[in-house]
Amino acid sequence: MAAPGNSPLHSQIPKMDKLNWKPLSLTLVEYPEGDVLGQLLALVSLTPFAILAGFITLMLFRRDLHTIAFFLGIILNEALNFLLKNWICEPRPLVRRVTYQEYGMPSSHSQFMWFFTLYFSLFVIVRLTHTNNYSHIEWLWKGLLLLGTNILSTLVTISRVYLQYHTWSQVVGGALVGGALGVSWFILVNCFLSPYFPAVASWKMCELLLIRDSSLIPNVLWFEYTNIRQEARARSRKLVSMKSQ
Repeated sequence: MAAPGNSPLHSQIPKMDKLNWKPLSLTLVEYPEGDVLGQLLALVSLTPFAILAGFITLMLFRRDLHTIAFFLGIILNEALNFLLKNWICEPRPLVRRVTYQEYGMPSSHSQFMWFFTLYFSLFVIVRLTHTNNYSHIEWLWKGLLLLGTNILSTLVTISRVYLQYHTWSQVVGGALVGGALGVSWFILVNCFLSPYFPAVASWKMCELLLIRDSSLIPNVLWFEYTNIRQEARARSRKLVSMKSQ
């Protein structure tokens, strides 16, 4: 038997000490050592990846057409960012003496977050309602949602400048492009695409994949909560009745 170090498989693997290792820049975020604020902002700058994971989870478990349309808008936003970067060709700042392989104008993080924030804000204001009469509690939780998303997007935008990945002009440019596209995409989905959702949901393929349309329901969370609670109570009474027989 050949020694482990002389096996054919081992002979085909290059010497590890002779390889040039390259980090995957998709999630790599650097911050100054010992800088607590920089570390916090580095964590905050990973928010877009958490949002993407949330979208994938929602689409797998809720399978709602509006969620899918929202996600398609995010993909379109990222494609536009890629085209703009390679058209403008503005390099990232060189203050850290690091050469980046991709351009910096507009900032993809900033554009992503402000697309999400503007679309989400309009969705909360226009679509997420219990009744036509707004209560103080509804205004409160809506205000907290809007405030939270705007603060988070602002922190992500600041983090890209603080960590020296972008200049102020690059993050502002990303915010303007993302915000404008977020508003435009919401208008397109809410006014022009949503009326076709019931017909799309009736397609055979959508029925097989359990894709549904909840665009006519004002508040999906409240609707699901009340209906699930009602069904659970009915099944509980039925179970008690069966046991008593």
